[in-house]
Amino acid sequence: MSDSSNRILYCRCAFSQVVPAKTKEEVLERLCSSGRDFECVSDLCEMSARRDDRLGELLEGDENVKIAACHPRAVKWLFHQAGIPFPDGGSVEVLNMREDTAETIVKALIDE
Repeated sequence: MSDSSNRILYCRCAFSQVVPAKTKEEVLERLCSSGRDFECVSDLCEMSARRDDRLGELLEGDENVKIAACHPRAVKWLFHQAGIPFPDGGSVEVLNMREDTAETIVKALIDE
């Protein structure tokens, strides 16, 4: 799933301290310097709690989506909690910034 047709969603996890700050900062810095378009949201957890309509918009379209956030099961649950169906099948890949290194995340997001 690593081509330029992938949409990238980056969660800053602004209201939680569970993702290492160094990992978040390095991933964001490398995304910015990559020249790739990406969507940056402040906090998926907060968006889910508010049942923000933008959550559904983030997954719309025919493109594959890569989400840099937290545990995949947690991200899926956040969409479910907000009433947004999470696509089955592999059109959405969740990358775990809580456990993986920034290098691993960036490679999965932008390396061709």
